[in-house]
Amino acid sequence: MTIGSDDARWEVELRSLREELRELREEQKEMAQSIRQLLQTFRTLAAHLGIAGEPYVPKPAERSDDRDMRGFA
Repeated sequence: MTIGSDDARWEVELRSLREELRELREEQKEMAQSIRQLLQTFRTLAAHLGIAGEPYVPKPAERSDDRDMRGFA
């Protein structure tokens, strides 16, 4: 093979990778928008059902030395 054909092959590969990266970025933007819409839907639903009227407050531990949940390291 000659040096010119290697360069051309690399250029084609780079163009292909750039195009794939552009497509992945577009898909990522679409997914982020979908997640934002889903989050808004869940917030609206929670408010409608009355389950999000108060902020979440964890229950106090039964014993002061029982800080970690059992079964979790």
